[in-house]
Amino acid sequence: FQICFLLFAVLYIVSYFIITRYKRKADEQEDEDAIVNRISLFLSTFTLAVSAGAVLLLPFSIISNEILLSFPQNYYIQWLNGSLIHGLWNLASLFSNLCLFVLMPFAFFFLESEGFAGLKKGIRARILETLVMLILLALLILGIVWVASALIDNDAASMESLYDLWEFYLPYLYSCISLMGCLLLLLCTPVGLSRMFTVMGQLLVKPTILEDLDEQMYIITLEEEAIQRKLNGVSSTVEYQTVELERELEKVKSKKTNLERRKKASAWERNLVYPAVMILLLTETSISVLLVALNILYLLVDETAMPKGSGGPGIGNASLSTFGFVGAALEIVLIFYLMVSSVVGFYSLRFFENFTPRKDDTTMTKIIGNCVSILVLSSALPVMSRTLGITRFDLLGDFGRFNWLGNFYIVLSYNLLFAIMTTLCLVRKFTSAVREELLKALGLDKLHLSNNPRDSETKPSANGHQKTL
Repeated sequence: FQICFLLFAVLYIVSYFIITRYKRKADEQEDEDAIVNRISLFLSTFTLAVSAGAVLLLPFSIISNEILLSFPQNYYIQWLNGSLIHGLWNLASLFSNLCLFVLMPFAFFFLESEGFAGLKKGIRARILETLVMLILLALLILGIVWVASALIDNDAASMESLYDLWEFYLPYLYSCISLMGCLLLLLCTPVGLSRMFTVMGQLLVKPTILEDLDEQMYIITLEEEAIQRKLNGVSSTVEYQTVELERELEKVKSKKTNLERRKKASAWERNLVYPAVMILLLTETSISVLLVALNILYLLVDETAMPKGSGGPGIGNASLSTFGFVGAALEIVLIFYLMVSSVVGFYSLRFFENFTPRKDDTTMTKIIGNCVSILVLSSALPVMSRTLGITRFDLLGDFGRFNWLGNFYIVLSYNLLFAIMTTLCLVRKFTSAVREELLKALGLDKLHLSNNPRDSETKPSANGHQKTL
């Protein structure tokens, strides 16, 4: 218990600093609203800590299994045993359900509540309204689950199991949420795998090939001075022109800052770090697709390759990877890489672009939405990793009780869709420059045939130069 508490305390502190970094400072004004925001902040921090624990759970289990195999009689690792791993999985499942179905709805309704009409305003009135809304929401969800179960499996045994809240409702509901999370990961991860190259290209300094940075710096300085003169000459009454010129000035200053950064970068940073990172990303993505392709073959020839196929040898009894400790380390790297890619892909989708948090300018409602989204993604990550064959670690606790994990057609379709979508996203990413040049050569560039506006833009990138073929 002490080990679990210490691990969670560390995750909670890190989550608190992350949320306070993005939380809008102007939310803490009135006394009552400040208390409500503080309670919602604590609940959101708890949820984000649970999400981080769910992400770290599978890598921690894999590395613990390899350590127990390497040092079975070591006195200093006796605390690392199978009961601890099982307990962590059960706690992660319990807290995920608690955050998803109780804490986050409570935080949202508590934040939006004002108290019923006719009652004295205050914290108690807002808590009462929140509890009533939670009860109504619980009745609505239970009714939806009842109807869905009756439509799918309408027999006497199934109808009797509907009365068992703890053994049927919550596992069935969490199984549906897990399936939705896996479908969301199926949509976000391939997009994120292709977007990772663009994100890393913006963070790193690209090599300077056939470029004159001094000339670009001179031109951008002239542009800045010209816009500044226009801004000084525009009358303050013409508000629209002033706003437009200020936006242009900010863009020019951003480009100038990037050019200055590129000029100050050392030769090894420009010519070694960027190619090495790009090759590393391409290697990890290729290995992920290759493992998924091999898993598809295993599914076709071996029934034990199913996520629910076997009970597993147990913690510390056998290695989970063919290549031992090296293979386990590779699995851990791929799991973290898939999680980061899924988050990047999530915020890259047009539907979730407005969810992107901004430093010191994110409302509490948006923070709650982000925490729920991250919780759904992180809870589905172990299931997705096992379904795709990234790891052979059998899911423990309630993570392995999902009925759809034993459906051959769902698992096979999931693997096929992931491999196909990832391949298509990567091909589209690396052929975008060729496609744009062909459209320009044919005179079709004005028709905006490119689906992604980011790829069709000809504006300079974050490093200050245009993408050229």
